[in-house]
Amino acid sequence: MTALDGIDLSVEAGEFVAIVGASGSGKSTLLHILGSVDQPTAGKVLIDGMDIASLNQKQSAVFRRRKVGIIYQFYNLIPTLTVEKNIQMPLLLDKKKINREYFDQIVTALGIADKLQALPSQLSGGQQQRAAIARALIYRPAILLADEPTGNLDQKNSKEIMDMLSLSNRNLKQTILLITHDEKAALTADRIITIEDGRIVSDMRR
Repeated sequence: MTALDGIDLSVEAGEFVAIVGASGSGKSTLLHILGSVDQPTAGKVLIDGMDIASLNQKQSAVFRRRKVGIIYQFYNLIPTLTVEKNIQMPLLLDKKKINREYFDQIVTALGIADKLQALPSQLSGGQQQRAAIARALIYRPAILLADEPTGNLDQKNSKEIMDMLSLSNRNLKQTILLITHDEKAALTADRIITIEDGRIVSDMRR
């Protein structure tokens, strides 16, 4: 079975792109390849002129940590660490100094400044997703990949998360690729790409 079939896609720096399609259409596979989580069986994936498809496992991990912020539907927070340590994890792994002013700015904007010493299990779903977004933003990555970030959230929390991504796109000039089933979430983006059976069937700029 072919997950992606002859995908030819170009995204400019600073674009906010939504990728939509039915379950099994290849959306998440595309996102994982762009984030160097999965490797394509053929073709190239060029980011800043570098073919990330040719990186080994260790190089891919470093690339993700330094260039890409990934937000998953199921948060992927480490249950034994506080919210603060979860958010700081990308910097701690890279032995980078934490910019406290920027850290405070992110957690305040996301409304979790009073939850930093809590464990993930003590947070609501919306708060866990905010912590996951803070972790993805802390490194100021050039690219933010969001895989169904509002999939487990109610309407109010979903809107707040999408507003935060829009703000991040505008203020930090981040390139954002959003996988979503949510039509309202997709309409937040500047460009909507529709995938069916591993192929791009529509590419619409708003």
